[in-house]
Amino acid sequence: MIEQLRSTIARMERPPGFEDPGLRPFGLASLDTALGGGLPRGSLHEVSAASEAHVTPAAGFILGIAHSERAQKNNIVWIVEDMVMAESGALYGCGLDEFGLRPERLLLVNVSHRRDLLWAMEEALHCRAIGAVIGELRHESIDAVALRRLSLAAATSGAFAFLLRSSPTQESSTAATRWVVSAAPSQPRYGPGLPRINVQLVRNRRGPLGSWMLEWNEKDECFVLASTHPQPLATPPVDRPAGTLVRSVA
Repeated sequence: MIEQLRSTIARMERPPGFEDPGLRPFGLASLDTALGGGLPRGSLHEVSAASEAHVTPAAGFILGIAHSERAQKNNIVWIVEDMVMAESGALYGCGLDEFGLRPERLLLVNVSHRRDLLWAMEEALHCRAIGAVIGELRHESIDAVALRRLSLAAATSGAFAFLLRSSPTQESSTAATRWVVSAAPSQPRYGPGLPRINVQLVRNRRGPLGSWMLEWNEKDECFVLASTHPQPLATPPVDRPAGTLVRSVA
């Protein structure tokens, strides 16, 4: 009954001529189950860094989602305030290569004021060639009307809309999901280990919440669940004590 009510409310909120853009599954059973099958396209999602020191892994989480869209609308628009650029720096080209993101797919936009960032996000969402729009801003409140306009623009286009914040917020929002992301220790593998992040789903219009430790798989260009073991498991000893029974399996 609850799922039927949610579906009814979602249909009532859709604008005229809306076509359901579907879900973007992570391929991880526990995470996709919590999201009802995957992250809904055509929706606004908020991703906050646990603190300003964790903005980079929060940005990586968004890029890991956005760049894997293989449909025709696979271009990404990244809009950032000038003050954020001065404090956190620009995107790093080599880091984008790690995600397999081709430079021609990414359009960077700098704005001076918050109102310009929200306006640019809304306008970019109306472009049919855009698959994801990301707005990076400092931790400040956003007008509820502006959030509603972003949600409607995303629903109309079927694209992802992401707000990247430098710290968590408790204010009300029309976002379909809200995440808090922080860096996690990697597991060394003959050098630096693969990037790991802790993600917490703190708001979910489909219901369940949870937290996961994810690791970036460079080969398949996707997130996978990270091992809970801090170090690799020890291998069995080669030399066995005398008299130890060794059973062979044919």
